[in-house]
Amino acid sequence: MTPILFWALKFALFLLAVAMLCALSRLLVGPTAQDRVMALDCLYVNGMLMMLVLGIIYASNVYFEAAMLIALFGFVGSTAMAKFLLRGEVIE
Repeated sequence: MTPILFWALKFALFLLAVAMLCALSRLLVGPTAQDRVMALDCLYVNGMLMMLVLGIIYASNVYFEAAMLIALFGFVGSTAMAKFLLRGEVIE
């Protein structure tokens, strides 16, 4: 790995961590439930991207599998929250 790529990936990790902090603040402060759901979506996408960047840095397949699981559970959670906000129940 070239030094430029290494530092670019470290910088990407830093920016993703800052984005996660911003999303966490919106999750805690958000005035409406929709804002909180969008912040949760942003949080899991940033977490997934952090796992992908770590997988590139350490050249390990485990991080890619963890990113796939985060994406799967995040999608299911977002769908459940959206259905709950629309209808008031998740399971009919």
